[in-house]
Amino acid sequence: ANRVKELKPVIETEEATKTAFVIPFISEVLGYDVTDPREVIPEYTADIGRKKGEKVDFAIKSGDDFRFLIECKKVGQPLHLDHATQLVRYFNVTDTEFAILTNGEVFEFYAQLDEINRMDEKPFMTIDLAAVDARVFPHLEKCTKSRFDPETVAAAAEELKYVAEIKKVLAQQFREPDSD
Repeated sequence: ANRVKELKPVIETEEATKTAFVIPFISEVLGYDVTDPREVIPEYTADIGRKKGEKVDFAIKSGDDFRFLIECKKVGQPLHLDHATQLVRYFNVTDTEFAILTNGEVFEFYAQLDEINRMDEKPFMTIDLAAVDARVFPHLEKCTKSRFDPETVAAAAEELKYVAEIKKVLAQQFREPDSD
């Protein structure tokens, strides 16, 4: 978080965002060896139908199994799935269950809770390094290399999704209570 705060004003490209923020996050927070192309594959290509040569920024694997697909944007850019179409396409055609969309400051974690082999439209967890919320740390820890278990991550994702929806409904009720 301190690194993002310090370097954000001088980062001018997506590549600089990857180098300064995303690669250290993959390595230091998630615990993957970014120098091992069997584990972290930069510019991962998975040709889909007529779409050839499109790449997702990183694929994180363990053996033959995908752990995460990661799509990066320049720091400061807002994150929208419509700007990450290749991430959604790759997610839907590979055997990955989880994806990360990031601008180096905000990391949105996605799963396939709503429909099998389809990336959800909303993230199950968001980590904003400009406003770190320590309550996400136990959930983030489940995504690390040493603790990763797809069933555990999926269960945590489902719990976070429903808790977020409950909080949203409660907040709405406090603002504008139903007559009931």
